[in-house]
Amino acid sequence: MQNLVNEAPKKHNYDFIDHIRCIAMMAIVAEHVIGAGVALTPGTAKVTAYSLLTQLTKFGTITFFLLAGFLIGDKFTDYTPWQYLKRRFSNTFSPWLFWSVLFIVCFAINLKVKANMYHDDRFNWPNIWQEIQQVYLYTNYWFIINFMVSITLLLIFKKHLYSKWFGIALLACTLFYCVNAYYAWINPAHTTAILGYVFFLWLGAQLRKYWPQVEAAVNGLPYFVAVLAIIVTYLAANFEVYALTSIHSGHATNTLRFSNILYSLAVFTLLLKVRTIKGLNYLQPRQSTYGVYLIHPIILVFLTPEILRPLHIEANEIGLGAYIAYKLLFFLVTYGITLIVIRLINLTKGKTLIGN
Repeated sequence: MQNLVNEAPKKHNYDFIDHIRCIAMMAIVAEHVIGAGVALTPGTAKVTAYSLLTQLTKFGTITFFLLAGFLIGDKFTDYTPWQYLKRRFSNTFSPWLFWSVLFIVCFAINLKVKANMYHDDRFNWPNIWQEIQQVYLYTNYWFIINFMVSITLLLIFKKHLYSKWFGIALLACTLFYCVNAYYAWINPAHTTAILGYVFFLWLGAQLRKYWPQVEAAVNGLPYFVAVLAIIVTYLAANFEVYALTSIHSGHATNTLRFSNILYSLAVFTLLLKVRTIKGLNYLQPRQSTYGVYLIHPIILVFLTPEILRPLHIEANEIGLGAYIAYKLLFFLVTYGITLIVIRLINLTKGKTLIGN
């Protein structure tokens, strides 16, 4: 997301970051698509497929924090803390506020329509207030709140940005959330882990500082080793999901699991090695990725289900192959319409609403 990780410094060519964040955003949209719809019948093959497919996509969030940290060092040097936060508010927070409020408005309208259809009293303030809390704590829109808090913390301690002891302290915070996934001392949802992601910003900043050495190491890493690391960590991550499920955790697919952190770092390493994928240029990732983040939840929740409703597909009544095909179709429709909306907005002065 351009406005979440900033544009690359003009003195350096970091175009590959546009491609990495485009792939990461695809993964995030896919994760939301997989999780959309009715709950699956427990004990079926589709539940297993759901878990395996979800884990494939779980590298997206950590990847964005790493990218943000990678590009943030120069910005901390170029701007005072107040100037930087002011720029972030204008280019990142304001568009986020607009689209998150629009999501809530769409929900309220949908709630009112259903109340009229079914002649009940579901359209009321408690239900709307519950949705507001849901939107900002547990949906896609949690990210910017966490991101802004994390950035603010780095600004406060920016003189320690390259301190290994500061990094160790931040890692300790992240590991606390990893353990908390098992014991739930506090809310175990990764979306409310305010201090859980600052470490990845710090780590990204270290990658930027030592980029020549990092680049040489990544280029020298055999593809076989990179792919093997992904396979091993992916299997470990799925095992941890099973372990958390067995103790009745309500957040078994938590992003801040030990194994998922390793899986995300493994995928990120491979993406750094691949660098660019020529076909992604057609998606205009620099101009579109933040817009995809902002707009796709509205399309996914309120439009795609209506478009696909004539197919009369019930997830619990179709086979495994059909279920996977349906999720793929759901993704293509959601992502495709989102890109079209972004292209149209970019043709107008309203492009500032998606951070352009």
